[in-house]
Amino acid sequence: MDIALSILRGFIGIFFLLFICYLLSTNKRKIDWRLVFNGMLLQFIFAILVLKVGFVRVGFEYISAGFVNILSYTREGTTFLWGKALLDPTQQWGYIFALQVLPTVIFFSALTSALYYLGILQAVVKGVAWVMSRFMKLSGAESLSAAANIFLGQTESPLLVKPFINSMTRSELLCVMVGGMATIAGGVLAAYVGFLGGTDPAQQQLFAMHLLSASIMSAPAAIVASKILLPEEEDIITNLVISKEKVGANLLEAITNGITDGLKLAVNVGAMLLAFTALIYMFNGIVGWVGTVTNLNSFIEQYTGGIYDKLSLQFVLGIICAPVAWLLGVDMQDLMKVGQLLGEKTILNEFFAYGTLGNMKMEGVLNQKSVIIATYALCGFANFASIGIQIGGIGTLAPNKKTTLSELGFKALIGGTVASFLTACIAGMMI
Repeated sequence: MDIALSILRGFIGIFFLLFICYLLSTNKRKIDWRLVFNGMLLQFIFAILVLKVGFVRVGFEYISAGFVNILSYTREGTTFLWGKALLDPTQQWGYIFALQVLPTVIFFSALTSALYYLGILQAVVKGVAWVMSRFMKLSGAESLSAAANIFLGQTESPLLVKPFINSMTRSELLCVMVGGMATIAGGVLAAYVGFLGGTDPAQQQLFAMHLLSASIMSAPAAIVASKILLPEEEDIITNLVISKEKVGANLLEAITNGITDGLKLAVNVGAMLLAFTALIYMFNGIVGWVGTVTNLNSFIEQYTGGIYDKLSLQFVLGIICAPVAWLLGVDMQDLMKVGQLLGEKTILNEFFAYGTLGNMKMEGVLNQKSVIIATYALCGFANFASIGIQIGGIGTLAPNKKTTLSELGFKALIGGTVASFLTACIAGMMI
């Protein structure tokens, strides 16, 4: 009965999310429902293969184990800089985020840049893009960009289709933007594994597998969401041609550029987490005082059964987003907590939300199924800040498209959010 209810809730969630996109569609009569069906079918096939088919799951576990081994190499570099004692989580200072997680962002940025320079990443991307292009009848450029988003960030993947951006239709451009919002990059994937897996290799491997799975599953989901929101009405070019743009004159320069980009990202992540955490605590201090004066805090503690003990941003987000958490398949006792995470991700960013999820996991306030569903739901760059990032990043590659990018920004945010939630719904049905 529990399995049947879980599957039913998953389908309700999927239909509700697709219906939201339908309501916001610019041309409902032009929606290609065959593309929508094929995209959702691709998601289900991949989810079944990874989560339910033994030999495929084992294969993914091997890939995840390799990923975790690569993570361990970062530790050698940080040990060289800081020494073994400072990186030992059993010492009195415990787990230091700045030393345990942020260095992985730098290393993976360098590694991704090297793989890109050598053409290895492009070959993998082209293979994935070929499947999506044939299965969903997409243009070559949007297929390549959607596939690249599995491995690259929302401003790096458009480099693969840079020569075509100026001539893209509005529908193609939204597809590129939604793909960037719905998936994650290799560098931040390593950081998320650090958030959720800590220093336990088994937990790192488990969450590496789920995060890799989420990023791949969200690629076709992003296409589905974007093509409902803004159906294609013009002729498209179906050739799969990857831009020859290089990330450096030679391999060493490519790695150096990757290190520099990774350092900027790591510093940016650390600064955002520091500032957002401080601002939220300040905000909670103010509204918490209001709750004390009005006696609202005691009501909230009683109402939530002690889950929240005062008026706070987390409580407000939990209340607002709890229905969405239910649609994703989260257990009843965890609805407000996961709702809080969904709100944090959209209003602030996914780094802050994954940090909160990591703390909740460590404290044992969520059951395992809720943790995994949240892992899938948060796996993407869909937040308000990303609208500006995409306008600036993609707009630099195609200045004449900046106005269009600005017009499509909010739709891209909705599409990216829906895509991540679709992936979470399917994962919730399978677990």
